[in-house]
Amino acid sequence: MKRESPNLTRADLLQRLAAAPIAIGAFAALQAEAVAATKPGHTAPATVQYQPKPKNGQQCSQCRYFINGKSKTANGECTIVAGPISPKGWCVAFSKGDNSKQMM
Repeated sequence: MKRESPNLTRADLLQRLAAAPIAIGAFAALQAEAVAATKPGHTAPATVQYQPKPKNGQQCSQCRYFINGKSKTANGECTIVAGPISPKGWCVAFSKGDNSKQMM
């Protein structure tokens, strides 16, 4: 049984090769953005599936790792996750506990 190869023109090949650096550059930019978004010792929000809304009755304001913002509704911080954290947010690192730590 003879297998036919697809006809690939020189123009098709050049077009595909031209698109490769663009794709690689886009991936590198996304990777750099993820690294820049994290502080040393902190995890990127996407890594822990952070979302700005509660899940199954759990929310960041009830988590031991949450650091309260300037008010009960203001975004705070997390000792694990990088970036501003909603008190109503949630992630897989949720651990119910004392979150009486205040931001200064």
